[in-house]
Amino acid sequence: MYFPTTHWSLLARASLSGESASRQALEELCRRYWSPLHQFIRLRGYRDTEAQDLTQEFILHLLEHSTLQKADRLRGRFRSFLLGALVRFLADEYDRRRAQKRGSGAIHVSLEDAEHGLPAMSDPGAGTFDREWALVILENALQAVQGEFEKDSRTKQFEILRDFLPGALAPPSYDEAAAKLGLSLPALKSELHRLRQRFKLLVRQEVANTVSAPHEIDDEMAYLQQVLMDRSHNFDASVKPPPPVS
Repeated sequence: MYFPTTHWSLLARASLSGESASRQALEELCRRYWSPLHQFIRLRGYRDTEAQDLTQEFILHLLEHSTLQKADRLRGRFRSFLLGALVRFLADEYDRRRAQKRGSGAIHVSLEDAEHGLPAMSDPGAGTFDREWALVILENALQAVQGEFEKDSRTKQFEILRDFLPGALAPPSYDEAAAKLGLSLPALKSELHRLRQRFKLLVRQEVANTVSAPHEIDDEMAYLQQVLMDRSHNFDASVKPPPPVS
């Protein structure tokens, strides 16, 4: 069964020789995955400016060394591929710096971990990478649903309703939101239910873009939901219906 996944297709485009296609793919990779990559590098002992440079160098490395052409979408999740490639890249960077000057201060990656393309289990950066990745998934879905509201000239409505989606710090009361929107409570709660269902679907689509086959979607969503629990973000919370009108 052919299962087209946007991000794996992006890898294929990024590895093409065409300058324009590669540049566009690089920009997309930077936009979507900069934060998880950068945070992972920061937690390995690099200063912020160094981490920014290394993040950029890593993405260029993917394009310039045919790493993307070796990616096999049927062997795992895009998230795992990218993290494994980053670990190997940082291991090589550590070796280069150690050869130039001992005691660089960067945390060493074992050769065994680098060869397998996975971070050490004790590495705190692995969990941070996955949490940042999950937040990127949520942000992409949020931007998508916001775009739909803006297309329908409902920007002001979305500014109020978005506070009821996962990640909002202090959502208003239902009465307050209904008054601002000029809706009855039943109408507001119906609107919120539709929004949460749509947001959940867009999250699912984002996740589908990063796995190899349809049967992996639920497992990946469950895993990303788990890593978000410490930050009070919850995929399931986005589809719980509002409480009944009293």
